Amino acid sequence: MMDDMDNIDAGGGWSPAGNSTFDWTGLLETGGKLFTAVQGGVGAAAPYAALLTDMAKAESQKAAAYYTQGLYEVQAADTLRLAQIRADQDEKYANIQAGRKLKQAEMQAVNYTIAGNTLLRNMERANAAVRARAAANGIVYSEGSAAGVQTENVAATYRDVGVTNLNALTARLLGFEDASAMVLAAKEQKELTMNAAETQAKQMRLAGEFAVKSGGLLAGATLTTGALEFAKTVKNPFAS
Repeated sequence: MMDDMDNIDAGGGWSPAGNSTFDWTGLLETGGKLFTAVQGGVGAAAPYAALLTDMAKAESQKAAAYYTQGLYEVQAADTLRLAQIRADQDEKYANIQAGRKLKQAEMQAVNYTIAGNTLLRNMERANAAVRARAAANGIVYSEGSAAGVQTENVAATYRDVGVTNLNALTARLLGFEDASAMVLAAKEQKELTMNAAETQAKQMRLAGEFAVKSGGLLAGATLTTGALEFAKTVKNPFAS
């Protein structure tokens, strides 16, 4: 009973024996130690977090390099594809033009042949008229002046027919040469176009390879820098 009475303070309140005042100093010291421990743990984990960040950055650099290489590869493939289409179309158009040139030359040669045949028909009519006049006048058409006129008509006509035949042959030859030149020029232009496209595609692929190599170098540099920083800032857990 006396023990309970001793626990009654002067104000009539009651407090446990030996705890009349709360130990705030101890509580603050404990909180300070806890904060210091948490801060130390964060500080100890910071080098690992920085190293992981650098590793992620290095992988991102590698991925970006491969993505760039992929873009260059797509551009190279498109360059070759479009160049092939353009070259094929140019060659096709040249073949069409060459065919038209051959057709035009053949039509011109036919016109020369028609002109030669017309000369021959006119010669036949002219000689027939000479023979008719000679017969009407009682002259032998195969002798004398009548025969001379016919002979001269034949000679002149065949000279002209020879020219028309030569013109027809020349038209065919020139048409064939022009058509051949068109086809050959188209093939050469196709080769030049494809060579230029292949060179450009090769340069793009080379740029893609350089992008991958440079990305690898950047990633390696990032990892090296991160490792050095980690080595400088990390604390040895086994050290006293």
